[in-house]
Amino acid sequence: MKRFWLVLLSLGLIIAFSTSAMAVDVKVSGQFYTGGIYLDKTTLKKDTATDGPSTALYFQRLRVQTEFIVSPGLSLVTRFDAMERAWGATRSTPGTTLDTQSQGTKAENENIAFDLVYVSYNSPIGNFRVGYQPDSNWGLPFGNSPTSIGEIRYTTGLGPLTLLAYIAKTTERSSSAIAPSIYSDTDDDKWFLAGIYTWKGGRAGLGYQGQRAASARPAATGFPTWPNLGIAHAFMPFISAKLGPITVQSEVTYAFGNYKEENVAVAREVKLDNLSAILDVEADLGKFYAGGTVAYVSGDDPGTTDKLEGGLVTGGNDWNPCLIMWNYDRQYWAGSLVSYAATRGFTGSMANAWFFQGRAGVRPTAGLNLGLAVAYATADKKPSATWLYNNYGTEIDLTATYKITNNLSYMLGFGYLMTGDYFKGTSDANQVTNDYLVINKLTLTF
Repeated sequence: MKRFWLVLLSLGLIIAFSTSAMAVDVKVSGQFYTGGIYLDKTTLKKDTATDGPSTALYFQRLRVQTEFIVSPGLSLVTRFDAMERAWGATRSTPGTTLDTQSQGTKAENENIAFDLVYVSYNSPIGNFRVGYQPDSNWGLPFGNSPTSIGEIRYTTGLGPLTLLAYIAKTTERSSSAIAPSIYSDTDDDKWFLAGIYTWKGGRAGLGYQGQRAASARPAATGFPTWPNLGIAHAFMPFISAKLGPITVQSEVTYAFGNYKEENVAVAREVKLDNLSAILDVEADLGKFYAGGTVAYVSGDDPGTTDKLEGGLVTGGNDWNPCLIMWNYDRQYWAGSLVSYAATRGFTGSMANAWFFQGRAGVRPTAGLNLGLAVAYATADKKPSATWLYNNYGTEIDLTATYKITNNLSYMLGFGYLMTGDYFKGTSDANQVTNDYLVINKLTLTF
C-alpha cells in the first residue's frame, strides 16, 4: 500500500511539472447594448408602386473581451460577439460571407462569433502581437471600419514617440485542404508603418499603408470585370490638439497606385488616385459646447476610364456623423437607404461626398447631454453623365444622452432628412420623399 501511494505521488508530481503554466490573472471587459429603431421610409422614392414601407424593430449585441495573463508581459487576448440580432426576427441563412466588421458570418454573430485571438508579449525591445487582432483603427474615428485580421504587429516607445509596424494577410487564396486551387500568387496582403508623437494636450501621427491585391487573378474562365492585380499605397497624417477650451482634429488619407487587368483581350492599366479628409473643431464651455465638421471623400469620375478616383477610401463605419446619413446602426439594422438606383445613396460609410455640419449642446446636469446638429451633404461626382443632381440632402438631429451610472447610459435620438435631388437619379420625373428616424439605445459597459 505504501508503494502504491509513492507511485501515485510520483505520477502527480510528473503531471504537475509537465503541465503548461496556467494564467495567473484574467481580465474581462465588454459592452452590451440594446435599442429600438423606427424608420419612417425604407426607400426615398415617392408615388411609385415600390415605395418603401416604414420599419420598427428592437436589436441588441453582447461583446466580451478576455485577457488571460500568463505571466507579467505575456498574455492571450480573445473577444467574441454574441446574440447580435433583432428581437424575434428571422435568423440569417448560414453561409460563408463574413459579417460587417467581423470574422464571423451574420448567422454566427446572431449566435456567437470570435473576432480576436492573439498573443501579446512585452519584450525588452517592444511589444509583439501575433494573431487575429484589431485593424483599421488608425488616428481619428473618421476613415476607420474596425475589423480583425491576421497580423504580426510590433510596437515600441521612444519617449513621447510611438513606432509601430505590422504585416497582415487580408485574403488567402493559396491551395489548402479546404479550398484546393490550381493557381498561386493570388493572395491579398498589406503592410503598415507609423509613428505617433504625443504631448500634453495632443497627439499627431503619420501612417503609411501598402497593399497588394491579387485575389482576382487569374479568372478561371472568361474575363473579369475587376482588376487582376492591384498595388495601392496610402499616407495618413492626423492631428488632435486641445487649445484651451477648443479641440481641433484633422486627418487626411491619400491613396494612390495602379491596377492591371492581365486577363483581358486588351491589357489595361488604371491609375488609383483617392483622397479623404476631415476637419473637426469643438469648443467646450462647461455646460455648453459647440462645434463644426467639414469632411470630404473623393468620388470616381465616370469620364476618366484610365483613373479610379473613388472607392478605395471612405468615411468608415466608426464615424457616425448623423442619425440617418451614413449611420452604422441605421445601415446595419434597418438597411440601406436608396431610391431609384439600388447602389446609389446611403448604402454604408460615407463615400463620394462633401459633408458640412454644425452642432451645439448643453449639459444641464452632470449626467445629461442634449445635442442639436444640422448637416448638409452633396456628391463630389455624379455617377454618370446622365445623372442630374449632386445634393444628398440636409439632416437635423436631436439627441439626449443620460448617464444613469458610470457603466450604464441611455440615448434617445430623432433625425429628420430633407432628401436632396441626387436621389432623383437620371430623371426629373422621379419624385423623392423626406424621411425621419427615432432611435433609443441602452448601453452597458463593464
